[in-house]
Amino acid sequence: MSLPATDPGEHTGSMPGTTPSTFVDLIDLTPRAVAEGAPASFEGPPSPERGGRVYGGQFLAQAVVAAYRTLTSERRIHSLHAYFLRQGDVDESTSWQVDGRRDGRSFATRTVVGSQQGREVFWLMASFHTPEEGLDYLPGPEFDLDAVPSADDVSLTYVDYSRSNPDHDPESWFGQDRPMDIRYVNPPTEPEGTPVLEPQLTWSRVDGPVPDDPVVWDAGLAYLADATLVDHVTLPHGHRWHDARLTGASLDHAMWFHRSARPDEWLLLDQRVEATSGARGLATGRFYTASGQLVATCGQEGLMRWRR
Repeated sequence: MSLPATDPGEHTGSMPGTTPSTFVDLIDLTPRAVAEGAPASFEGPPSPERGGRVYGGQFLAQAVVAAYRTLTSERRIHSLHAYFLRQGDVDESTSWQVDGRRDGRSFATRTVVGSQQGREVFWLMASFHTPEEGLDYLPGPEFDLDAVPSADDVSLTYVDYSRSNPDHDPESWFGQDRPMDIRYVNPPTEPEGTPVLEPQLTWSRVDGPVPDDPVVWDAGLAYLADATLVDHVTLPHGHRWHDARLTGASLDHAMWFHRSARPDEWLLLDQRVEATSGARGLATGRFYTASGQLVATCGQEGLMRWRR
């Protein structure tokens, strides 16, 4: 799958308006003809979910691919910063414009804006670096990896955990339709009202297989990073994200890519709540391979308004 291609005539993937069935389909963008000098433009498939808002990881993954398609070198993404501006419509395709280009000798930056029906819904800035040799430091996990059960030994999926919440609304949440698999290692089992302070561990991967394409790998990591991170900001207060009293939404997302990793192989996400205040909560996460290699770090702030 040659994602960096920009010739509209070369596109052979899913057309806008059709529902993608795999992760690779979901990030297969259609190039759009633009006037000379205008920002590059692409169309992304609609969501595979049947209701509620567009999953933020879909916006992240498609925006990463759109930015990559405007690069002409072997540069790799090393960081991104994004904002969720409006709730996306799952039945609509997303228009992506890539502008704000700067191409230096070692680094390149791209600004990507996603729109639906003429309204901006998502904004991302990403930086890309030409691979080069340098000092290498690999910190290990802040927990005993040998004590963590493997993904194959964990039976509770994140979908099942979400459904078990008494306030879960199946009419507005369709996370089970996303092309990913998430296993919850240590779900909070404490009674409602009991603060949960320990890091939350999940195994995650996209539905595969995916091609040996670094663009797909990076987009896959971004796709997984939004799945559970902000859900945990309510735990120190003894609440759950699906609490009917909560109005919650992802506000922004930051991510740093340290090493390459296949997103269709199990990755362990170590998630921690950094702080909550002013109706907002900040959570951070670190992705590790099954062997304990750190591959990416992410952070997300979420809105958390409570109805008393």
